[in-house]
Amino acid sequence: MTTKGAESEHPSVTLFRQYLRIRTVQPNPDYGAAIAFLEERAHQLGLSCQKVEVVPGYVITVLTWPGTNPTLPSILLNSHTDVVPVFKEHWHHDPFEAFKDSEGYIYARGAQDMKSVSIQYLEAVRRLKSEGHRFPRTIHLTFVPDEEVGGHKGMELFVKRPEFQALRAGFALDEGLANPTDAFTVFYSERSPWWIRVTSTGKPGHASRFIEDTAAEKLHKVISSILAFREKERQRLRANPHLKEGAVTSVNLTKLEGGVAYNVVPAAMSASFDFRVAPDVDMKAFEKQLQSWCQEAGEGVTFEFAQKFTEPRMTRTDDSDPWWAAFSGACKEMNLTLEPEIFPAATDSRYIRAVGIPALGFSPMNLTPVLLHDHNERLHEAVFLRGVDIYTRLISALASVPALPGES
Repeated sequence: MTTKGAESEHPSVTLFRQYLRIRTVQPNPDYGAAIAFLEERAHQLGLSCQKVEVVPGYVITVLTWPGTNPTLPSILLNSHTDVVPVFKEHWHHDPFEAFKDSEGYIYARGAQDMKSVSIQYLEAVRRLKSEGHRFPRTIHLTFVPDEEVGGHKGMELFVKRPEFQALRAGFALDEGLANPTDAFTVFYSERSPWWIRVTSTGKPGHASRFIEDTAAEKLHKVISSILAFREKERQRLRANPHLKEGAVTSVNLTKLEGGVAYNVVPAAMSASFDFRVAPDVDMKAFEKQLQSWCQEAGEGVTFEFAQKFTEPRMTRTDDSDPWWAAFSGACKEMNLTLEPEIFPAATDSRYIRAVGIPALGFSPMNLTPVLLHDHNERLHEAVFLRGVDIYTRLISALASVPALPGES
């Protein structure tokens, strides 16, 4: 890939770098600066701008381009404004400088996840409007907070509000992942996050004794059961080359807590796990399995949920579906190879799908390593600009889908 000098930088790239410099980093994102930036973009593009505060300090910004037939359900282009924390000592460049090296790689937190997509939406709309296009369906661009910490003060609340219902969304696009090959990954579903904390209680005492029925012994049994399940799923993934990571359930032990001193056997200990449950899993049966592992460990072993999503949905990816036909058809015209998958983690798409709106996760980044949440997150400017081209075609195709049966 080659790049031009800074003096001839494409305006879309300049705008992208400006957005990357806004420090919307968890746990204290500067949402106010991001909203001001988006309001200015709306003014420049001639789009209406609505701000919906779902809880104090957490605002969804909605930019709208009205369609010629407002009775038709709209197209929703969603992105989140927050980014994950950084460990600056591991970065080659300041993660909020949006440094561009001589090869054209832009280093910044959010370069892939997902400020690139936000600006690609905006620049695609800019191009379409400047060329005089109008489409039957209204296009809404939503910029939401809190996604990186679960979306509980963002999209999860927004989909339940009358302001969201008023958007009358018929189809949505949201974030995906980079693909290191020449193909583009598109996500039609995702795993459900289950964060659980297992607590084990037992007999305390002096640590020099062989005390029976300790909290640690029972907790160890639960941990062993869960990690054995983890290995079983890992082997299932490895044994089937046709399976992708999102098609199996993953789990990791992420936290151990308990104890007060080296020589005191504690009365209670806990272990926290991050499960990502595949969408075809029987949720009720899986919860019973968790209960069984705790019961088998002994008396006084319980678990509680810190997060539990139980409404996975799958967006259709067959050519008889008009939304998929429009999306995949536009990609085919651009000679893009698509790889449909289940998203291995969680995005705001799960809340959108849960209220009955089909959604695809798509970030147009091929020939690019997956670096979201990683040190030195970066994106090449040529990949970014091609993404603007891709979204220009996709938005045009989706917003032109004719009225479907039952739509009015």
